[in-house]
Amino acid sequence: MSLIEIYQCLCDQTRLRILHLLHDGELCVCHVQEILDEPQVKISKHLAYLKSHGMVESRREANWIIYSLPAKPSRELSANLACLQDCVGENPQFQRDNERKT
Repeated sequence: MSLIEIYQCLCDQTRLRILHLLHDGELCVCHVQEILDEPQVKISKHLAYLKSHGMVESRREANWIIYSLPAKPSRELSANLACLQDCVGENPQFQRDNERKT
């Protein structure tokens, strides 16, 4: 994955919020939807976009699709995900997402 592709994925607030949530572990679509308080179709669209660019992985568990960050991310992706975690600490939206997650 090129750096340009990574930045194209990171230029959307919903995708940033999803990646931030997945930093702490895998989640199903319905949990991401509930935490972000967004329609299922919007969350699924963004997860599909992230998956098509190699930024998330998915697996089926019964009727659920579980998403996670890649088990072996590229060096560029790892660096940018670390930067995301460093940058979101003061953002109120990401703090609210974390509170809703627990």
